[in-house]
Amino acid sequence: MDSSVGKAKSRVLFVDDEQRLLEGIAMLLRKDYEVVVAPSGGDALRKLTEINGFAVVVSDFRMPQMDGAEFLHEVMMRAPTATRILLTGEAGVNGARDAINKGQIFRFLTKPCPPEELKAALEAGVAQHRLMNTERLVLKETLLECISALMEVLAVTNPVAFGRAQRIKSSVADLTTRLECGQFWQVEAAALLSQLGYFAVSSDLAEKIYYGRALSHEEQKLAAAIPANAQRLFEHIPRLEPVIQILAAMDWTDAQIARLGEGMIGLGARILGVALEFDVMTTKGLPKIEALRELRAREARFGAKVLDALHASVQPAGEPDQVVVVRLREASPGMQLGDEIRNGHGTLLVPIGFIVTQRLLDRIAQIAPEAMEQKVRVATRAVSST
Repeated sequence: MDSSVGKAKSRVLFVDDEQRLLEGIAMLLRKDYEVVVAPSGGDALRKLTEINGFAVVVSDFRMPQMDGAEFLHEVMMRAPTATRILLTGEAGVNGARDAINKGQIFRFLTKPCPPEELKAALEAGVAQHRLMNTERLVLKETLLECISALMEVLAVTNPVAFGRAQRIKSSVADLTTRLECGQFWQVEAAALLSQLGYFAVSSDLAEKIYYGRALSHEEQKLAAAIPANAQRLFEHIPRLEPVIQILAAMDWTDAQIARLGEGMIGLGARILGVALEFDVMTTKGLPKIEALRELRAREARFGAKVLDALHASVQPAGEPDQVVVVRLREASPGMQLGDEIRNGHGTLLVPIGFIVTQRLLDRIAQIAPEAMEQKVRVATRAVSST
């Protein structure tokens, strides 16, 4: 009995400008794989946008308009979970080094490639894809929790930065759910890490930036260095490459973001970008409806479906939050604060909008027990608090 019966075939994409070669590959592999072919890098990128779930992408090196090095680099950005394999003739071996560096390819095969060697490379590529997916599940379950715990430890030293990171993470989680891409856990990690650079500045400066107050020349220089400070902190951490790519895209042009397509990096960058922009606008006092209107004018950057999801997110159906006044020690995890929490010296401990967690309550009880008696307004509808 054929072992493939009842088992979903892995999806592979072949790119080559030789039509007869593509036809032969499709015939050779269609029994074992779901084969999609494309005659050029541009056409293949369109297929990557339209079709999800490619396990392996195989590209010829020498192609007109877009060579294999450039194409596989784009694949890495748009579909980082796909294993990348390069095919080239002997004459292109030296030039193919660019693909190895740019596209981080998994295998390098020379043409003509024997069928057995090609099949073996595909099997290894699919196995690598499955291994990476398994690893990502472990990362999702452990890395997000570790990042959340780290940020909560740092929250007391810079509550403004952590409060914003937590709000953005909550907004991103809601948007990914509405857009049915909840598997993009890297976007939530990027949301939490998006404010990490603020921990390199004083809490007073972070508060001034947060509320949009005037900065001195020296403070402006410190504020401008915040993104670079953050990147230096986590750029060498293994397996965070997609997170770093999403964060880097925050400084890209609309056209550059559009080129990323609708994969995890492209859609993730749009989701995080709109969450950040919306938070900045509303923090400075702009009504939500006005903020939505301004963001609609930037549809070229964020995309209509992301903006639609944001509109639905900030105007949810159902019962509104019930606001009550309690002492901080009576607050429960999941409640959202409607007031700031400050210690006896007036230092900000927790900003407005913060979603209460047990770890933070325990920490405040240790360093500023008097703050636990402060009366605060809280929204009682449960909110996710990782």
